[in-house]
Amino acid sequence: MQKNWYAVYTKPNCEKKVATILSKKKIECFLPLNSIKIQLQKRNRIIQEPLFSSNVFVHLPDGDISLLKHVDGIINLLYWMGTPAIINDNEIEAIKQFTNNFFDIKLEPAQVSVNELQSTVEGPSFSIDGKFFALKNKIIRVGLPSLGYNMIAKREEESIFGRETNILQNNSFVHS
Repeated sequence: MQKNWYAVYTKPNCEKKVATILSKKKIECFLPLNSIKIQLQKRNRIIQEPLFSSNVFVHLPDGDISLLKHVDGIINLLYWMGTPAIINDNEIEAIKQFTNNFFDIKLEPAQVSVNELQSTVEGPSFSIDGKFFALKNKIIRVGLPSLGYNMIAKREEESIFGRETNILQNNSFVHS
């Protein structure tokens, strides 16, 4: 059986707990965390909170979906057109790269067509290994059509994490 990525809907503020339980049960899961810089008493501090509230992504074969009903904290799978929503592997990889390389990520709803899943973003766009990126000034957007969102982050010259490599420098661009 082929494994697919699915999004599961969790109880409010239980994303980390559900991800821990799934890992203990040897179920591959992914909880994208957004690093947010906040200022506390004249100091900057970085906190991590789930990028998609009340959602955790799981990688399972179709036959194992029933295992999720027995996990404490999971309410249900997310559905699209009456069937469990399958998240594209490229989109999961894009989320992983984006959360590893940027902070203060914002989500905005994307226009999704019923007949074909596509997102519309204004400004120049680029394709990196089949992923959709758009650059405007110092803002980078990544479309996630199967989730119906665009991820947006500000690109800075120097990363907050002290990384010298930038996600955009390591890839070759193809203008679309």
